[in-house]
Amino acid sequence: MRMSSHMVVDPTTSVELGHRRGGEPGVLGWTLVLGLCALLIFGVLAFGAVDEWSTFIFEAGAAILFLVWGVKQIVSERIKISNNPLYLPTVLFFGLILTQLAIRRTAYSYVTKYEALQYIAYAITLFIAAECVREEVTRKRFAQIMSVFGVIYALFALIQTLNSNGKIFWVHSPHFNSATIFGSYVNHNHYAGLMEMLTPIPIVLSMGHLFKGGKRALAGFCGGLMATTIFVCGSRGGMIAFIFQAVLFAALALGRKRSPRIALGSMAMCVFILALLFFLDEGHALSHLGDLGPGIRLDITKDSLRMLAHRPVLGWGLGTFPTVYPRYRSFYTNLFINEAHNDYAQLLVEMGLLGFGLMIWFVIRLYQYGLPTSRRWEFQWDWAVSFASLLGCTGILVHSLVDFNLQIPANAAFFYALCGLAASRPLETLSRRSRSRPMDGESGNRRSQSGNGDLLERSL
Repeated sequence: MRMSSHMVVDPTTSVELGHRRGGEPGVLGWTLVLGLCALLIFGVLAFGAVDEWSTFIFEAGAAILFLVWGVKQIVSERIKISNNPLYLPTVLFFGLILTQLAIRRTAYSYVTKYEALQYIAYAITLFIAAECVREEVTRKRFAQIMSVFGVIYALFALIQTLNSNGKIFWVHSPHFNSATIFGSYVNHNHYAGLMEMLTPIPIVLSMGHLFKGGKRALAGFCGGLMATTIFVCGSRGGMIAFIFQAVLFAALALGRKRSPRIALGSMAMCVFILALLFFLDEGHALSHLGDLGPGIRLDITKDSLRMLAHRPVLGWGLGTFPTVYPRYRSFYTNLFINEAHNDYAQLLVEMGLLGFGLMIWFVIRLYQYGLPTSRRWEFQWDWAVSFASLLGCTGILVHSLVDFNLQIPANAAFFYALCGLAASRPLETLSRRSRSRPMDGESGNRRSQSGNGDLLERSL
């Protein structure tokens, strides 16, 4: 029978195609993916990685991941980096930190150097996520690990709250007495910030076509339980941020195509969260939404603007807010105010208008390249994880208006990793192109097609 020279469609899924063509990550590839997951989870369980010992381990872990990536490039005899849109503003922001140190425009150079090392660790998490969690199989594994960790961590947080002795893990006493302990965080707002980033992953998966039957219901249960703990922990900023995430998801998911399945699934999710909330907390958490007075946060923000007026361009130096703020404080308190309780105001104070402008550019590029993932998230793991990551970033960006989640290393690392996933170009594009291949036996042509641009980056 004569072979046709026309293009035919291969129904093989992109994951199966990756296995067939050697796209499955090798030992070093999986080491980077699983190492990134382990590093992020360690930061959470180590009380947010705010103590010196945990900060050191986190930074050392990030450095090891970068070295493994370098070894991977050397073994493959090539260094190939994707054209991620977030790399340039990230590098320029680091350059601004070095400028503050070089020209002595920081109020406390030691603290700025300390924070600069943390920033390098954040940049590495973004880089590893963007470069090594791009194949469909790696994104699927990342989503599964984070969903399982999220629901187990949420269950632990609930059990600890119901049987609390005032200590984290029932054994660790915080440095300062706190009535807002939740999970492994001293501050419940930071637990809510973490859940805002994790919850969209199982929820998005439960609304698409990637799971069926019992698996879809299980993913929905995990997402619903994780979302419920945002309300149970009592974080008002977290509640508002999650509601904003839900509205954005509905707008993006239902705006392009009015799917009754997604609409019904969203309604069922809301009913489930409310029912679980009233069962666990008798609705007390919702009463916090009625008390949204700005209080001391607004005063700190006003004081921060006066601080900015004295150093508007380069700011006071990264990490120097608690050092400089006392002389500008406009109200009396016997409390030590170590953060601005508004990440945007604190960024303005510490990095000036230049740093704030780079942050705005970073966020614009995040949504410019991340929003298109909302088009095909129902059918592909690549786009589903990107879409969920974008929703997670949105939650923390909203919450940062009234809290300082991005000053907590564990949450900041999660945010940067999700940014890398949301803005990176998934390799699913290659899979779709390579499914349509010529049947004339010209394997050399197929190999040349699969090597175009950055669509194929085989891991070792």
